[in-house]
Amino acid sequence: MLSGIPLQPRLPASDIDRARAWYHDKLQLDPAREDDGGLWYQTGGTWFLVFRTSNAGTARNTAAGWTVPDLRAFMAETRSRGVTFDEVDLGNGMQTVEGLLNLDGFLLAWFKDSEGNTIEMSQLPAG
Repeated sequence: MLSGIPLQPRLPASDIDRARAWYHDKLQLDPAREDDGGLWYQTGGTWFLVFRTSNAGTARNTAAGWTVPDLRAFMAETRSRGVTFDEVDLGNGMQTVEGLLNLDGFLLAWFKDSEGNTIEMSQLPAG
């Protein structure tokens, strides 16, 4: 039933103006639409909403993510704009090195937005 319909993440923000500036400055994203519900962004044919709530930043899990063709290049570019990647230890020897986790060619990295939401970036293995 839902297999052909894109999933649309909802990201909480305690300060919408700060979130708008962060997504613009750090990820070069601007809202495609803005209404009383919040800031609507469109990327890769799907939408995500940044909405105002006092619960922002309370989740300890990954909230959303993108898969990019070159994660190392993405990390270098966004680091130059002030994005800080998390150091993560998942146990069993799986931990990031300089913010990057390599699982047999499947690359992963995480960062937090201005509102404390954890965003995952990934790159599929070559081949």
